[in-house]
Amino acid sequence: MIDFTCHRFSNGLRLVHHYDATTMMVAVNLLYDVGSRDEHPSKTGLAHLMEHLMFSGTKHVEKFDDMLQRAGGDSNAWTSVDVTNYYDILPGHNIETALWLESERLLNLNLTAQNIEVQKSVVIEEFKQRYLNQPYGDVLHLMHGLAYEKHPYRWPTIGLDTATIETFTDNDILDFHRRYYNIGNLVISISGNVEFETAVKLVEKWFGDIESCEPITRKLPQEPEQKGKKFLSHTSEVPSNMIFRVYHMCSRCDEDYAATDLLSDVLGNGLSSRFYRQLIQGTDMFADIDASVMGSRDPGLFYIRARLADGVAFEKANAAIDSVLTQLIDDGVDDGELVKCVNKYLSNKLFENVGYAEKAVSLCNHELMWGANGINVENDKYRAVKSEEVQEVASRILDDDNCSLIFYGPDA
Repeated sequence: MIDFTCHRFSNGLRLVHHYDATTMMVAVNLLYDVGSRDEHPSKTGLAHLMEHLMFSGTKHVEKFDDMLQRAGGDSNAWTSVDVTNYYDILPGHNIETALWLESERLLNLNLTAQNIEVQKSVVIEEFKQRYLNQPYGDVLHLMHGLAYEKHPYRWPTIGLDTATIETFTDNDILDFHRRYYNIGNLVISISGNVEFETAVKLVEKWFGDIESCEPITRKLPQEPEQKGKKFLSHTSEVPSNMIFRVYHMCSRCDEDYAATDLLSDVLGNGLSSRFYRQLIQGTDMFADIDASVMGSRDPGLFYIRARLADGVAFEKANAAIDSVLTQLIDDGVDDGELVKCVNKYLSNKLFENVGYAEKAVSLCNHELMWGANGINVENDKYRAVKSEEVQEVASRILDDDNCSLIFYGPDA
């Protein structure tokens, strides 16, 4: 159990606090409820660019990181399809520096034409390095573009292309910041060696007088049910041929999520998984193969990724994957097999939340999704999953009509 206290300020800001006396440090985590799903199809990559711009300085602070480092701190951020997360880690007695800086860049971000152009260049270079000039770098674009037709998950957080990033106007960026970077769209968590009363007092000092905003109403296009297998053959001069499969699945908040996540572990997590035992050890067709889930706020994707051994035909390897899936759907999951996966999940979750900084991130995410106490009850959801539930989810999700398949490599 993780002890925490929640507080809601009069302007709607939510604070989640966890006290940890074993450290002299503190993590200040800010989670803005905005990700790439909030972008217009003609302006993809805007949420990620906004993350970069948040480090550009403010009207009163030329360099955000310099001020934090003077207080003995460090910071970073990331953007996902659903949220944008910022965190500061510094000595507990200097927490006010982080709160001052965060309120400053919320209110007075220095979105000058020069800063915008600089960060556009940085993001475009990141796009080139990670997605255009890396082997398999375009896989995410291909997978999501094939699987999704309507929902904004069809593009990755970096955006669809560099040309779109270049066309963002100053007004595009200002409007995006104004709409999504506000008190009503923000959750703050503070974890570490700062007492709750002190945390409330300081957050009130730096954020309490910021004007409240109306909740954001989203009308995202819903993805229609897939009613037929999709296929793409993509030739690329990469080291190995690969097979990528994606299946539509439930959202992170759905009651079937735990069973779906455990299904991915049964198939592809570790040396005792079905894929490892039957396809890596049992054949000479695969160099590696795994399964994973997207874990998104809206219905996401179930991934299967396989790297083929040299000389193995795509069709032969694909049929071998089918045989493993069919056996699981027909025969189900052994209770012992499931217990092993549940225990592995619980162990990983324990280590994920062992530190004060990790707790800060987790508390923010749970508070945004379904309330911070989700961090303490989620394990029970996994313990409660029955073998027949995993089999039922498998039969529903791992259907050919729900599959998007990519053959990727020099022989595709």
